[in-house]
Amino acid sequence: MAEPLTVALVDDYDVVLAGLAHMFDHYRHRVVVAEIDANFDLKDTVDIVLYDSFAQPESDHDEIAALVRSPRASYVVVYTWNFHPSLVAQALEQGVRGYLSKSLTARELVAALEAVRDGEVVVSDPPRRAGNAPGIEWPGRHEGITDREAEILALITQGKSNAEVAALTYLSPNTVKLYIRNVYAKIGATSRTQAVLWGVNHGFTPDHHRIDHWLGGP
Repeated sequence: MAEPLTVALVDDYDVVLAGLAHMFDHYRHRVVVAEIDANFDLKDTVDIVLYDSFAQPESDHDEIAALVRSPRASYVVVYTWNFHPSLVAQALEQGVRGYLSKSLTARELVAALEAVRDGEVVVSDPPRRAGNAPGIEWPGRHEGITDREAEILALITQGKSNAEVAALTYLSPNTVKLYIRNVYAKIGATSRTQAVLWGVNHGFTPDHHRIDHWLGGP
């Protein structure tokens, strides 16, 4: 029997990491999770870094490149809803060995990670976004905010303009405005300032130190 693969979960948000870690609960004989946070210094080398793309950090190509170069991981896999062809191509060119959809079930995700560990390059079929995979979490989920709305609100909380949000998410400006209106209605905001304050108070501020720490930063 093959040894369980070791996986480091990398994301800027606690709730996202916790939800992703729980997806492996029934596969502990096949996956050993090293959940990264700012208070835990992982010294051991892992088989795979699973890079969750909540709030579109996959658009930060320098960050992905740094993970690929890290001596602490054999392979890097991106876990995302966003399958814009240019993002997939750029990730593969940088050395990412897996580009996996959040629509995968836990069983499918484990199988895909094992295939990467065994030397394959795995790219999921683009998701249809008809629903969310069981176990996935994001800030605002329990307040009725959808995963895509949460990504938009997270970017707004980070100070991004509508134009910047559209560029990062590969959505049209009108679609971004529609998401923002939906979020405002759900949280009772009437202005961008109110939405940002709500986001800050409800877990939408990223902890960038988390990823820096895993890469060996301060």
